[in-house]
Amino acid sequence: MLAAALVLALGVASVAAAGAPAPTVKTSANRTLSETIVINPAGRTLYALSPETTHHLLCHESYCLEVWPPLILPHGAKLRAGKGVQGKLGLLRRSGGKMQVTLRGKPLYRFSEDHKAGEAHGEGLESFGGTWHAVTAAASPPPASPAPTMTPTPAPTPTPTPTPYGY
Repeated sequence: MLAAALVLALGVASVAAAGAPAPTVKTSANRTLSETIVINPAGRTLYALSPETTHHLLCHESYCLEVWPPLILPHGAKLRAGKGVQGKLGLLRRSGGKMQVTLRGKPLYRFSEDHKAGEAHGEGLESFGGTWHAVTAAASPPPASPAPTMTPTPAPTPTPTPTPYGY
């Protein structure tokens, strides 16, 4: 009886785990960048091209899409952010009907030269009309520490020059 209850409990737990959709994007602490970044389900770094937006695509030529493959939502998959991903996920219809994942209005890409999880070789590369950056998990970058305040030194008061003739 106890064994049957245990098997039933394990079966229910596995169905519940299987029913939860896998995140489309997740987070990972990247030691190289000293940032928590957004990654795809395989653990690869995701990038955005600045100043690209969903209304102004810069990476649309086939060569760009080979070097920077877009994160495509598989047919039938649910769009879901993993824990720690801040901002709104969205979709952008690419030519051919494929749906590219966006985060905070920026299309997401992977870099073809990142061959394993944790690599971020595309960070800061300039190509295809912009600069590529690993997407951070935070909706906005952390505030920079305030610059030290400098108290301006008052300008010296000009001293009158005596006139040599005393008029």
